[in-house]
Amino acid sequence: MSEPLHTVTTLPTERRPGCPFDPPSELTDARRHGPLSRYTHPGGMPGWVITGYDLVRQVLADPRFSSRKDLLNVVDFELPPAPPGEFLLMDEPQHSRYRKPLVGKFTARRMRLLTERIEQITTECLDVMEEAGPPTDLVTAFAKPIPTIIICELLGVPYEDRNSFQEQIDTFMNGEVSDEELIAAYGATQEYLAQLVASKRANPTDDVLSELTDSDLTDEELRGIGLILLAAGFDTTANMLSLGTFALLRNPAQLDALRADPALTDQAVEELLRYLSVAKTFMRTALEDVEVGGQTIKAGTTVVLSYHTANHDPERFTDPHLLDLRRQDGGHLAFGHGIHLCLGQQLARVEMRIAFSALLNRFPTLRLAVPAEEVGLRPETADIYGVKSLPVTWDR
Repeated sequence: MSEPLHTVTTLPTERRPGCPFDPPSELTDARRHGPLSRYTHPGGMPGWVITGYDLVRQVLADPRFSSRKDLLNVVDFELPPAPPGEFLLMDEPQHSRYRKPLVGKFTARRMRLLTERIEQITTECLDVMEEAGPPTDLVTAFAKPIPTIIICELLGVPYEDRNSFQEQIDTFMNGEVSDEELIAAYGATQEYLAQLVASKRANPTDDVLSELTDSDLTDEELRGIGLILLAAGFDTTANMLSLGTFALLRNPAQLDALRADPALTDQAVEELLRYLSVAKTFMRTALEDVEVGGQTIKAGTTVVLSYHTANHDPERFTDPHLLDLRRQDGGHLAFGHGIHLCLGQQLARVEMRIAFSALLNRFPTLRLAVPAEEVGLRPETADIYGVKSLPVTWDR
C-alpha cells in the first residue's frame, strides 16, 4: 500500500532561527515526503503545494495552468482580473500583448551596454559609504540605491522623484503594513505613474516608457506595465544584493574564494540566485484536470509553487543547502520558467556582477557590525524575501 500524501497544514510565516537562507522547515519537510503535498488555502479551498524542482518546472511550462489573478481559487470570494498592463497575472494573448514590446528592450546585449552606467552608480554609492565611514546599513547605502537608480533611469522617472517612489514600492512589497497602508501606497504609486505616462506622451525622452508611448498601448496599460517593471526591477535586485552580501559574510570560505578569483563572479551570482531564491513562491490554477506527479490536479484548483524549495531539491542539486560558488549543477528556477520567465533577468545579473565585485574590492575587511542573529529579516508574508537592514563595518 502506498504511503498517504503529505499535507502542508499552513504556509510558514517565518524561518527556523539561525537558518535565514534555508527554506522554511515546513516546506523542507514537505519535500522530504515527496514533491507534491496537499494544502488547504486560507479560504478553505483545496489546493496543492509543489516543492520538487522537476514538478515546479513542469507546471510553469504547462499552458493548462493559468497565471490569471481572477482564477486564483484561494479565498472565499471572487478576485478581480489583474489591471491592464500588469502582465504577470495574465495568460495569452493578453500576456504577449504587454510583454512582446518589452523583450527587445531587456536583451543581454542591451543590458551589457548599461555596464558603464551601472559601474558609475555603484562607484558613487561606495564613495559615499567610504566617506561616511563605518558602520553603515548596507541596505540603504548600497543595495537599494543601485537598482532604484537604474530602473528609474530606464523608465524615465525624474531624479527628484526616486526616493519617494522607492518608499511607496517598499511599503506595498515589504509584507509588514496594514491593508489600509498597502492600498494607500499602491494607489499613490498608480497615481504617480498615470502622471508620468501623461508626461511622456506630451514630452517623450530617451527611456523605455517614452518608447512605449509610440505603440497602441493605452495610458492605463502603460501605467500597469510601468508598475510591474519598477516594482520588479527595484525590489528583487535590492534584496539579492543585501541578502547575497549577508550570505557571503556568513560563509567566509566562499567569500575568500570569490575575493581570490574574480573570474568566479558569474558563477557566484548564479549560485546566490539559486541559494537565496528571493522570489519564493508563485501560484497557478489548473484550467482542466491535469496529472502532475501521479496525482490529478482538478480543474479550478490553485497550486502553490515553492521556488525556494525547488532550488534546494536534493534530487536536482548536490548538497543543496550549502552555498557553493563553484557549483556545476546549475539551471536554477530563481527567474522562473516558461512564458513568464523573468523579463529583467539579464539586467539583474549585470547589476549583481558589478555590485558584488565592486563592494568586495572596495572593502576587503567588510563584516557584519552586529551578531548575525540580530540582522532583521523580512517576513515570509513579503512578496520578496530579504533583510530589512544589514549593519556592516570595515577597517578604515
